[in-house]
Amino acid sequence: MPHFTLEYSANLDARIDMAKVVELVRKAAVETGIFPLGGIRVRAIRCEHYAIADASADFGFLDMVLRLGEGRDLATRKKAGEHIFRALSACLDPVFANSKFALSFDMQINDKETSWKRNNIHDVLKAEAAHG
Repeated sequence: MPHFTLEYSANLDARIDMAKVVELVRKAAVETGIFPLGGIRVRAIRCEHYAIADASADFGFLDMVLRLGEGRDLATRKKAGEHIFRALSACLDPVFANSKFALSFDMQINDKETSWKRNNIHDVLKAEAAHG
């Protein structure tokens, strides 16, 4: 259950290809090797209404939160998080170079006792892998 939610200021639409960013995060998550493929979700939410610092219209932000299930130690989570953040940050280097921009990334661990899921994607991926 690695679920990534990217919230971003609407003024970034002209500066960022969000479909590319979503796919980059998905690939980086896969590359870590610690997340089940069928559980990866990456979504981007455009924030039309926002206020940053002194309210300059030129300031932009992208805030990414990863919610994941219990069971991975801190060292494993840090290594994966650093890999994903490096990939995302490098992709956004042009935004940093050409505008005032804030990027953040946080991980949150879901308590398994209060987290419910239903997912048949894992079964589909296993069947596809078995049949080539």
